[in-house]
Amino acid sequence: MNFAAQFFYSSYLSERLERLYSPRPALKDGDEKDPFWQRDELVLGPSQPGGSDKCGHVTNGNAVRGTTLIEPERLKDFGEEELVNGDVKVYSTKVVGGPTEIVLKEPPKTRRMSEFRHNPRPLVPFLRFEEISAAAFRIQAGIQKTPCTYSRLSKQYGMEIYLKKEHLHYTGSVKERGVRHMLSSLTQAQQRKGVIVATDCNFSMAVAHHAVELNIPVFVIMPSCCSSPRLRIYRDYGAMVISYGSTGHDSQNHARHLASENGYLYLEEEENEAYLAGLGTVGMEIYEQVSKLDAVVIPAAGQYGLLAATAAAIKHLNSRILVIGIEPEGFPLLQQSLKSNGPIKNMNSNPNKKLYGDLMENSLGDNTFQLAKKLVDKVVSVSEEDSLVAMLRFQEFERSTVDTEGAMGLAAILAGKLQELKGKRVAVVVTSANMELELMRQCVDRALVLDDRVSKFSVQLGEYPGDMAKLLDVLSREEVRLLDVCQRRQSDKSDLFKAKVECVVETRDKTQSIQLRKVLSERYPSICWLDR
Repeated sequence: MNFAAQFFYSSYLSERLERLYSPRPALKDGDEKDPFWQRDELVLGPSQPGGSDKCGHVTNGNAVRGTTLIEPERLKDFGEEELVNGDVKVYSTKVVGGPTEIVLKEPPKTRRMSEFRHNPRPLVPFLRFEEISAAAFRIQAGIQKTPCTYSRLSKQYGMEIYLKKEHLHYTGSVKERGVRHMLSSLTQAQQRKGVIVATDCNFSMAVAHHAVELNIPVFVIMPSCCSSPRLRIYRDYGAMVISYGSTGHDSQNHARHLASENGYLYLEEEENEAYLAGLGTVGMEIYEQVSKLDAVVIPAAGQYGLLAATAAAIKHLNSRILVIGIEPEGFPLLQQSLKSNGPIKNMNSNPNKKLYGDLMENSLGDNTFQLAKKLVDKVVSVSEEDSLVAMLRFQEFERSTVDTEGAMGLAAILAGKLQELKGKRVAVVVTSANMELELMRQCVDRALVLDDRVSKFSVQLGEYPGDMAKLLDVLSREEVRLLDVCQRRQSDKSDLFKAKVECVVETRDKTQSIQLRKVLSERYPSICWLDR
């Protein structure tokens, strides 16, 4: 290749030299002289008839080598130029027919940068519908299309409620969609090296499961305080589980160290474009499954990726559909960010970490906040009590168990915070159902109390025979269920012949509970209710 380049260059150079030194015919008298003829002998050789290689003053048609851009014999206003040793020498000339004084024009006025009309390039959207549509096609082999069914709670609350049951995924979380698309988008080199996670949450479980499905090595670093059932779940998925440190920060730092040392890809839930595109497929499925939709209610927590991505899909398909975000009352991060017109990184609040631990793993990202600000129509917060009652409604009417995050959408409807949706068709996203058995039992017990279905009271009874039987007879006539009873003798000297009896009873509904309170208060004026 170098020989060919040298050959073509030598041919081109010889042609130039031949043109430069070849004699040219003299200019005839009849030929017209061009005062604006620009010579290029120094570049490509003489191109005007009469040109020569001798040095001298330039006159059109004479044998000279030096040249001027404009011929001085035709234009008297121009000075003569002479090429001497490669330098241009300028002679002074007399201006003929010109004014005695040369008047210079005023320089143009400078303009400020603000005076220039600036048309900025339109910003590229962070999450486009084309990316969500491509993600739906890519994940269809590993993610099932979850049902969106009509709820029996619809008539009770005066609206058509459709539940998008994302808790039916293999790991019990909607985050499988984003994780599957994110892992599928990795390069082959990254997939061969493997991935590593270090938090006990729905995101980590989804990574553990789908990484094994895609034959990607996966490592899970967990603190020693993590319960054995949770560790067994990760091992059953096929991940390599390592216990390290006493806190979550210790395990995360160790995971980052292993990733940098061994070339693993450290994964955490963030506003990754591939991850959000996978989450946005929920909105596409809802739009396909429910016709004439009026609103979509979505839990908003963690990175708020599900809310932002689903809103992007829904608003692209039909901008008239309302998108409503729900977040816990003890951690209203999005509401505070919207008020301050910027994402809040740290928030001074003390929510229940046992119930909302997975929701507070991450903060609100900049891009996610911009999407939510632009596309979400309304954000409301629900209390812990409302979420617990909603969990109870799921078990009774839908025959399914969900966690607090999955129940937040329905909790907003139960609490009466979405009255504008009365008589409309509403889709509620049920995001997850991952909660330990002991915590679930405690939540159900507390929800029964909040729903006025379980009551606890204490009453003073005498030690005479038949006093306890009379109390039990009253409970029997009211057809309530006695869950627990405890009798304690009084230590006060003034009540030597009395005993304190505590009872826990269960009623059918709130109406029966009110009737029971009325009867017992009339029979025992000193009764004390302890349930709240």
